[in-house]
Amino acid sequence: MEITLNHTVIPAKNRRESAKWYEIVFGFEYLKDWGPFSVVKVNSTLTLDFEDSYRDGLSLHYAFKMSDNEFDRILGLLKEMEVMLASDPAEAEKGKFDGEIYTHNGGRGVYFLDPSTHLLEIMTMDYDLDNW
Repeated sequence: MEITLNHTVIPAKNRRESAKWYEIVFGFEYLKDWGPFSVVKVNSTLTLDFEDSYRDGLSLHYAFKMSDNEFDRILGLLKEMEVMLASDPAEAEKGKFDGEIYTHNGGRGVYFLDPSTHLLEIMTMDYDLDNW
């Protein structure tokens, strides 16, 4: 059996608000509150379990690879929601957003913050680790 990531806990300022935000932005399925978690189904093998355990200064990074069409859909939605966008993760972490996307290895990507200020990335192509 292939090893897959089953779930990860994401510290949130408000677990339900974050879970619903991910449902809206990414189209993930909000399943339910389960114990201290608000659970969102990403795909058939992965859930994101939001927990009210955010601490100031804590910012994690989550990257989601997707098709060009899905990227365009989410990018359009982020712009409608007036979410600040950045082409550089270091600048985004400093609160500097240039409103641009990046292009690496023939793909596209962009960085933005979720409601708990975690740095999110959507991308259409894997990083080329051999030529980075």
